[in-house]
Amino acid sequence: MLYKLVSTEGEQAFELKNGVTLVVGRALNSDIPVFDPTISRRHAEVTCDPAGISVKDLGSSNGTFLNGAKIESTKVAPGDVVTFGKVAFRLKEMAPTPMEVRMSAPAAKPGATIVRQVPLRDSKGMLGGGTIATALGLLDDKRSPTPNDNPIIDRNAQKLSTLLEVSKGLSRAIPIDQMLEEIVKYCFQVFDVDRVSILLGDEKSDLVTKISHNKKGKITGGASVPQSIARKAVEEKSVILSDNAGEDQRFGGQSILMQQVRSAICAPLIGSENRVLGVLYVDNLTTAHRFTDDDMEFLSAFSGIAAVAVENSQVAQRIQQEAMIRSNFERYFAPSLAARIASSPDAVKLGGDKRPVAVLFSDIRGFTALSETMNPDDMAHLLTEYFTEMVECVFTHGGTLDKFIGDAVMAQWGAAR
Repeated sequence: MLYKLVSTEGEQAFELKNGVTLVVGRALNSDIPVFDPTISRRHAEVTCDPAGISVKDLGSSNGTFLNGAKIESTKVAPGDVVTFGKVAFRLKEMAPTPMEVRMSAPAAKPGATIVRQVPLRDSKGMLGGGTIATALGLLDDKRSPTPNDNPIIDRNAQKLSTLLEVSKGLSRAIPIDQMLEEIVKYCFQVFDVDRVSILLGDEKSDLVTKISHNKKGKITGGASVPQSIARKAVEEKSVILSDNAGEDQRFGGQSILMQQVRSAICAPLIGSENRVLGVLYVDNLTTAHRFTDDDMEFLSAFSGIAAVAVENSQVAQRIQQEAMIRSNFERYFAPSLAARIASSPDAVKLGGDKRPVAVLFSDIRGFTALSETMNPDDMAHLLTEYFTEMVECVFTHGGTLDKFIGDAVMAQWGAAR
């Protein structure tokens, strides 16, 4: 059986492994870190062995309690509430699922970390190392299928089917913010994770958190992606899998421990021309060694699809913005000049320039007397005809429309080059 200590508020949960003693405390290097002022740095020990679960107080300032009664050392049964200081946890007994049995196999030593190189994308955004099926390990010539392989084959087939569904779902032309929401939603559907975050590079190439969710919804502040993990994924263009992030010597441990990160995978989002757009980060706050090589390979393929979707959304958004800017410019400038200004926004600078210009003022002779004899509809029709002809003449000769003043047109030459 598996046991978990779950906070009564449901914000924290810690898996108890057989034969392991965990220290509860406020210290950053505690096995069960609880950042509360009523918790001592080394508050108590929780031991899981074949005889059951036992809790021992380590001389804490505010004591340890079992179902409301203060204790020094005692056995704990499923359903009991253990309170450290003023933070209460309930012991829950959980039957292991086949996936948990597979992931609990001794495939990696405690504290081990795994790094794999992400298959690079070419200019078309395809996986450089082959098809998605190859990336998932569906094709293996070294051994032939046996009856025991059926669960693996079924699981990989399901993963491939999921990737195809994700690819279809992310191929739609939608705004970038909505696209990021879709990617996060798929991550929670596919992976057993507590948090999902997407960071994208800004104009200065700094990583900025664009979206971050936990199982309860959007994270508005506080928790963020450990920068040491994100930077390494970007610098090496590699998928980073950390089995025990707090003990991983490659990363800054303090921020990771403060955020209670146990297991994490961070994949760079690599677009066309081998350019890193950002990172896709998932983590588990309760269990070390939660993720496997299969999870890492799957997230690598998933991030490849996500990168293409993000880049397409960014390109579509940029084209839409440029079209809108150009459309606004074309209201006042000749089309060729508007295109030049829209493509070179840096050409316009604060303070302006001094240069000789020619200004044209043109209006309708006798317009005031004429307007007194015309009805409003005829007047509007006359002005529309006149303004249309005048603006066309101005643009034909490379001028810039400045403004309309009643029945007058003001245009200029030489101010914009």
